[in-house]
Amino acid sequence: MKLLKKIYKYVTPYKGRLTLGILSMLLHSFLTVYVVKVFKDLMETVISTLEPGKQGLSLLTWSALVLIAAYFLKEVVYYWQRFLLAYVSQKAIRDLRNDLYYHLQNLSLSFYSKNKVGEIMSRVTNDVGVLQNAIVNGAIGIFYELVTLLGALIYLFIIDFKLTLFVLLALPLITYVLKFFNIKIRKASRKVQIKLADISHVLEETLSSIKVVKSFGREEYEFERFSAENDENFRARVRSEQYGASLTSIIEFITAVSFTAILWYGGYEVMNGYIKVSELIAFFTLLLTIMNPLSSLSKLSTTLQQALAAAERIFELMAIDNPVLEEKNNEVLTNVVGNLEFRNISFAYNQGEEILKDIDFEIKPGEVVALVGPSGAGKTTIADLIPRFYEPTKGQIVLDGKDIKEIDLVSLRTQIGIVPQETILFSGTLRNNIRYGRLEAAEEEIIEAARAANAHDFIFKLPNGYDTVVGERGVGLSGGQRQRIAIARAILKNPRILILDEATSALDTESEVLVQEALNRLMKSRTTLVIAHRLSTIKNADKIIVLSNGKIVETGTHNQLMEMGGIYYSLYKSNFRSGQNKS
Repeated sequence: MKLLKKIYKYVTPYKGRLTLGILSMLLHSFLTVYVVKVFKDLMETVISTLEPGKQGLSLLTWSALVLIAAYFLKEVVYYWQRFLLAYVSQKAIRDLRNDLYYHLQNLSLSFYSKNKVGEIMSRVTNDVGVLQNAIVNGAIGIFYELVTLLGALIYLFIIDFKLTLFVLLALPLITYVLKFFNIKIRKASRKVQIKLADISHVLEETLSSIKVVKSFGREEYEFERFSAENDENFRARVRSEQYGASLTSIIEFITAVSFTAILWYGGYEVMNGYIKVSELIAFFTLLLTIMNPLSSLSKLSTTLQQALAAAERIFELMAIDNPVLEEKNNEVLTNVVGNLEFRNISFAYNQGEEILKDIDFEIKPGEVVALVGPSGAGKTTIADLIPRFYEPTKGQIVLDGKDIKEIDLVSLRTQIGIVPQETILFSGTLRNNIRYGRLEAAEEEIIEAARAANAHDFIFKLPNGYDTVVGERGVGLSGGQRQRIAIARAILKNPRILILDEATSALDTESEVLVQEALNRLMKSRTTLVIAHRLSTIKNADKIIVLSNGKIVETGTHNQLMEMGGIYYSLYKSNFRSGQNKS
């Protein structure tokens, strides 16, 4: 019931059209039964008027015209019923999909680190698609068939209550069969959706890493992995279809037995003069009308159970809370100076497993502070805490004297620019990729940002210039070109705080020089945190913080740390010997 209420919440904004649609449905159900009554009257006229006569012909003509008019009105009402209810259901699904996407956009990075992208995509596409089909054809269809069934039963009682009892005797059995199979269909449908999500995950993972797959010659291995998931989905879907087919067959058999029994008893009543032939014909015409809803109920019930299984998965996802909570009326940043402090910060991805322990340091406005240390020391985690991708388990991060938890989240992130090691560009033009830094930027500002990032010259030489379309994740550009586009994007954003995840570590010498020049322009007068891989690039940093096992173990300038002969000294010498250092 709670699940149905959640679904209904998306329908209520369109109550006006929904009400008109339901009224049209009720009228259509009434007319479905009414045309049988008119048909009965027409048959009585034909049977009772054994000899041709003017009066009989007139009555016959009138009955025929009424029947045609009833059918015409029935089809007009059916059009409006379908249109209005489809409109409401499509609007509801649109709103649900928007809410789901908005919810996903606002979940923290910890959610995405623990969940498969393919499965998330499956819930937004496959699960919502199943629910959409059910709202249009399932719940509304069941309601229509039930109303028609009820109206037909009432009229059957009016014609002959004894014959109607044969129909009623079958209903409890049909109800039990529906209930029994609905439980099985719902469980099987949920498994189908899970297996579809697994297929989406494998597909997304392999296609997004196709270069790695090909470089290792793992095409056959990946095919076998996909094929295995596809087989699992096949088995789950076949089981679901088996239950659906069994339900339909059993109900249709029960209906056929009831129909035969009614035919026998109806014939007996006509032979003994208890009912008229025209009444028996009308009764059977109405029975045929009933058989369609009974048969449809089994199929629609399967559709509805599939939808409820999909809805469970959708609302499970929407029930996930964002651990990065924002208080109402948080302060919106205006004149940001850029003084950033970490005060006794600790952090754990999983409870009891601390990644950072008692981190204390300060970056003054305009300073460049570098984080170094072995892999897994916590460098990236520290950087991710500044824009509140994650929340520290202990301590405070303070910007210009204010805890960042008290700052409006959008306002905070507006003041932070991030240039990652692995540059992500979106499918579309180079202009739009740069404009992503500030959507309202003018053309002149975009070009100026590209110039500052040493990107304008190579963009200008491209056949379509700034209108050049790049592939997904920047396919079609070199690593250095992608980095310069990312830097241009950050320059256009014009943040006060800059986070650089060593942007030159994977570049050739020529590209590195161009990117480093662009970075130097970008860092000028900004509070900058650098995650360093090539230690030669941070020699001139105002302060270098050395991390080990989640703790700060050394702090100082390059020269000071080299003189200490500690961890930094060892890392630097190791860097130099391995040939990674290009000083």
